[in-house]
Amino acid sequence: MTLLRRLLDALPLWALMVLCLTLGLAPFVPEPHVWEKLKMLAAGELTQTIDMLDLAMHGAPFVLLGLKLGLMQRAG
Repeated sequence: MTLLRRLLDALPLWALMVLCLTLGLAPFVPEPHVWEKLKMLAAGELTQTIDMLDLAMHGAPFVLLGLKLGLMQRAG
């Protein structure tokens, strides 16, 4: 079993959902930070290192949640 698989198995689903709703979407006003960074990425404006790190930090909970859900579905 890989390290990532063990990590995802150890993380409860509720904890990942809380991370997505807090860290993933913060700050909520005027728009979620992750959404702003994704728009910058789509427009080709994501060029500064701080913006890339920001996208990674705010996007990580969503990536982990997606991986966990995919593994759960695959396991049946």
